[in-house]
Amino acid sequence: MATTRAFYDASILQFISESPDTIIGRLTKNHTQDLVHDQQRAWSHQIILLQQQLQPWTDGWIFFEFIIPRMGSRADVVIFINGVVFVLEFKIGTTSITAADLRQTEGYCLDLHHFHAASHDRPIVPILIATESKVRASQGITPDFTEHDATVPSMSTPQIVPQVCKPIAIDGTTLHLLVQNTLDSLRGPTVANDIDGAQWAESPYHPTPTIIEAAEALYANHNVYDIARNDAGAENLASTSSYVRQVIESSLRNSRKSIVFLTGVPGSGKTLAGLNIATSAEESEHAVFLSGNGPLVEVLREALARDDQQRTGIRKADAKRKVSSFVQNIHRFRDEALRDQRPPVERVAVFDEAQRAWDQRHTAKFMAQKRNQHQWGLSEPEFLIGVMDRHRDWAVIVALVGSGQEINAGEAGLPGCIAALDDAFPAWDVHYSDRLDPEYGHAFRKLRNPVVAREPSLHLAVSIRSFRAERLSEMVHAVVNGEAATARSLYDAIEGRFPIAITRDLTVAKSWIRDHTRGTDRSGVVASSGAIRLRPFGITVKQTLDAPVWFLNEPSDIRSSNFLENVATEFDIQGLELDWCLVAWDADLRYVSGGFEHWRFSGTKWQRVQQEAAQRFLENAYRVLLTRARQGIVIFVPHGDPNDATRMPEFYDETYAYLIACGLHSLDVQAS
Repeated sequence: MATTRAFYDASILQFISESPDTIIGRLTKNHTQDLVHDQQRAWSHQIILLQQQLQPWTDGWIFFEFIIPRMGSRADVVIFINGVVFVLEFKIGTTSITAADLRQTEGYCLDLHHFHAASHDRPIVPILIATESKVRASQGITPDFTEHDATVPSMSTPQIVPQVCKPIAIDGTTLHLLVQNTLDSLRGPTVANDIDGAQWAESPYHPTPTIIEAAEALYANHNVYDIARNDAGAENLASTSSYVRQVIESSLRNSRKSIVFLTGVPGSGKTLAGLNIATSAEESEHAVFLSGNGPLVEVLREALARDDQQRTGIRKADAKRKVSSFVQNIHRFRDEALRDQRPPVERVAVFDEAQRAWDQRHTAKFMAQKRNQHQWGLSEPEFLIGVMDRHRDWAVIVALVGSGQEINAGEAGLPGCIAALDDAFPAWDVHYSDRLDPEYGHAFRKLRNPVVAREPSLHLAVSIRSFRAERLSEMVHAVVNGEAATARSLYDAIEGRFPIAITRDLTVAKSWIRDHTRGTDRSGVVASSGAIRLRPFGITVKQTLDAPVWFLNEPSDIRSSNFLENVATEFDIQGLELDWCLVAWDADLRYVSGGFEHWRFSGTKWQRVQQEAAQRFLENAYRVLLTRARQGIVIFVPHGDPNDATRMPEFYDETYAYLIACGLHSLDVQAS
């Protein structure tokens, strides 16, 4: 039974009996890129080594070049024996063992564990084989389930934590001993051995990529069907994209102008849907993804350029130019439209985070300062729709609108878009979700436009950012609203899959993050932009963050998120995500006598925030911070300092107690 997930697969018995040339022939036939001699030589080395090492097992299954879809790459070899999965990454002729290689190997295994249905409950063993390293497994090792340092080669039986072992490095000559030791150590625990390797491989795979991984996959012409979850627990992004595609085709065919409002909760896949719409458009439609989120644009551009360079060998400068025409900063788009009054080349414009578009007053203020436009009378939504309205025949706008994510003063949000349509663009067709709250739904129904269509798939109600806890955004909403009982009930339902810990000790918080970050996971410190008095702990929110470096560079780089030194604010991280977040909670949002108080640090002291809109922005900042993690969170709430009037203990103590009342696990109680 051949699988579609590998270039070569066979029973171990068949593999051992076949000639290396025959196996290489099958691998070469299925390989999608131009082969070089080094690749065929590497396969030959792997085949000869494995045919020697796998002699004791005749009932297992072996796969070469096994695809790991979410990561956009292939594991060198996967072996399935007695219900245990061994993932092998080869470094032929290599003497050194690097932390990056170990992380990559472990990353493949974690990906299988999280997203491959038949791997959820099976032991998975990452093995890095550096053929010239001279690191060998020895016979007679007793099972060792203690923590291993992933940067140090281990020669003991791998640890299952709980299903995926820490990565192990050997030279390959004693692979048979490592496999046997592992199988012996697992005879006590129950290991499912109910299917053969071919059946295991063909089990459903439902990945939940990060927005960076998704952008890379879509830019490389992968389909959203291949990279997005489609199980019952998440909205079907493919259906949403399909509906928008129909609107685009109908608009082109009938020379209509249409605007589509795609709404959703934090982490529900709005940006993923927008990227899919932009990348799947026909070349003649000149689709563009526009965002006012500067860090998101910078990170996506850099990630896509790096990936394109690695895949195609294109020069980095050329890759960046290509990407720049597809992902643009919305402010650059606006400036170009001011300079040139002709219709833009783009026919399909995806406006990311449309809720952050400015109202008329803030737009006029900006224009007066930057463009000498003293009589400016348009809101940003009205101006941007007007730019696309310059087309004489057809155009489509897809506005991605996040709920509860307005974090700046002067953001017009969805009401600004509705007002612009009502006042200035009555000829545009409008498509929106019938699952909006009553206030917005009523405003849409009052529009006089020729088509005002309600469509359920245009609202994404379930977070898919956290593949472990789809109700995380609902729980965070209850926390920020001061609803401890509701938050506790919701957290009880997700605690086993999505840990949220809390501590008063920053060192403990960082240790927790490092202990949980594995493989290619990204982790980092985040804090509110108003968290000024976290500076004594080295958390400086006013320091400019290099977002592409923070999100993309190797963990060993002191500027990367994983190094846990530089901090990202809600402005840096909105629209992006990490696997593990350390959320530092300052006294700007403090729980006092049964409710939250809102504060701003100015000069040398805290000042109460009285304006209701500013209070909402602060609450939304914490909503953003608490919904950035895909796998887990640790919250750091300082003790305060009675000798510092800006950090008094009472500024923090009730907040900590309230979060404990929300059901969060205290690391301090555990430590005591």
